[in-house]
Amino acid sequence: MEADTLDSLRRLAEPFTGDDGGMEPVLQQAQGKRFVLIGEASHGTREFYRHRAALTRRLIEDCGFEAVAVEGDWPDAYRVNRYVRGNNKDHSAGAALSGFTRFPLWMWRNNEVLGFIEWLREHNAPLDPHQRVGFYGLDLYSLYTSVDEVLRYLESVDPAAAETARERYGCLDHTTHEPQLYGQRAAFGLTDNCESKVVKQLVELRQRAAEYLARDGLAAEDEQFQAEQNARVVRSAEQYYRATYRAGVNTWNLRDEHMTETMELLSEHLQRRGGDGRIVVWAHNSHVGDARATQKSSPDEINIGQLARERYPGEVLLLGYTTYDGTVSAASDWGTPVELKRVRPGRDDSFEGLFHDTGIERFLLPLWQDEAAAVLDEWRLERAIGVIYRPETERLSHYYPCRLARQFDAIFHFDRSNAVQPLERTATWDPEQLPDTYPFGV
Repeated sequence: MEADTLDSLRRLAEPFTGDDGGMEPVLQQAQGKRFVLIGEASHGTREFYRHRAALTRRLIEDCGFEAVAVEGDWPDAYRVNRYVRGNNKDHSAGAALSGFTRFPLWMWRNNEVLGFIEWLREHNAPLDPHQRVGFYGLDLYSLYTSVDEVLRYLESVDPAAAETARERYGCLDHTTHEPQLYGQRAAFGLTDNCESKVVKQLVELRQRAAEYLARDGLAAEDEQFQAEQNARVVRSAEQYYRATYRAGVNTWNLRDEHMTETMELLSEHLQRRGGDGRIVVWAHNSHVGDARATQKSSPDEINIGQLARERYPGEVLLLGYTTYDGTVSAASDWGTPVELKRVRPGRDDSFEGLFHDTGIERFLLPLWQDEAAAVLDEWRLERAIGVIYRPETERLSHYYPCRLARQFDAIFHFDRSNAVQPLERTATWDPEQLPDTYPFGV
């Protein structure tokens, strides 16, 4: 049976070379789609970043996609958005990316993202403002940075409203800038619950949008939208950090619901500006692949890929990446320095191991083809490396069962891959300090 599966995969796989191959079938499938969600099997693999950037360039140039929305914080990404649109004072992509100051820095501050951001600015330069492609963040971790952005916007258009917002947000204990501490205190009744206040602020900002948009121009509309989105982030982040310390609340779902909502609202905003609202999303496989095709820790767990398919049938393309072995940039614990680590060879009972056994170094597997979907319509393990990689507990920490043919529309496989290089090299990210046998200890 395994031999028959391998024979079928060798026949169905579409091999390619380089960091920009296998794209033509995907571009054909992307025609007419509203959302193309591009995943990654780790947050620290160079080949994933390079190929994803090259594919996104083609989606923008050949298919007319209007925005890139990433698994990053809204205010940090919006600084990059201003840069690629030529609307801020940053002198380089590196300066624009310096807004990403929260762990994990290497996820966005790396050479591959830097190159894509410079390309996007060059692509936009000769275009009319309403035709320029934007760069946005989907995530909700930026509680206090988003508070600052809302206040900054209101101070420019309505100082009295800014003072009211400052009073409402004051219950978040803004001086600590520790959202986890707020969440813990609120969950245990040690501080005021801010939910009603932050919701009221968001509602008021939306209600007064027409008044604030009395000024002419797209820039005014964009700034109103970014301020409203920051207020929405404050609402979602307050709920998220408070729920972190409450039993029975799935914070994963809160986060993916927020990211999906942001994607939808951004699409609607682009349509109001005269576009089609077509967006390329960059996020981890675990967010992009349809959660209904996985066995995760909670049977009720959802993600962006599932919600997008349910809400926009026929308008969504889900793409995943896999790798068998190599190196990766990752931390050992949350908040610790990035390290250069070896990736263990994929398990024999995993999709990574199966793909390795085909003997094909790099290939596209078009799961939208019925025959390809039938071959992989079975439960196997799939590996997921986030910002943390613990090879010593890899089976428990980084594998979960899935039905790949139902999780994605296509897979790009890179059998051997390399770590993405952070813009800031550290003592723990040093190729010369990486033993050939790490992490096996033999």
